[in-house]
Amino acid sequence: MKSYRYVVLFLTCTLVSLGLGLPQGIYQVVHAHCQIPCGIYDDYSRIQSMLEDADTIIKSTKSIEELSGHSDAQSLNQISRWVTNKETHSQNIISTISDYFMTQRIKPTQEDYTERLVKHHGVILAAMKAKQNADKEHATALKQSIEALATYYPEAEK
Repeated sequence: MKSYRYVVLFLTCTLVSLGLGLPQGIYQVVHAHCQIPCGIYDDYSRIQSMLEDADTIIKSTKSIEELSGHSDAQSLNQISRWVTNKETHSQNIISTISDYFMTQRIKPTQEDYTERLVKHHGVILAAMKAKQNADKEHATALKQSIEALATYYPEAEK
């Protein structure tokens, strides 16, 4: 029975890494990583992904601002879509920080443990504020808080 679990786990991780055939709910659970710990990490890519999310949030706030002076149905529809987009990308950042970095990459044994916790928590707070507000300042502050983490997670040499 024990070996069966390992086979299922291996197949699940393989399918997820290839982006194949898992139901959406399962994908969301393992998207931030498997928490086994398997030892397969790409911190730099996660930072880049969060920066892309932040750029999308900045674009969303700009589009919301541009459309906010219009009251036609199409503009209101687009505003709704941009708000949803901003919310989704903000939540992606919160999930990545909490489910990946804070649970797996920040260790109490690190000399700068407290500093790392404060900076990572700062990203979560900035993402929350970006969700709550429709101005570019909060979105830009979010991107800057993510950039502040980049020194911890440089691109791996190949």
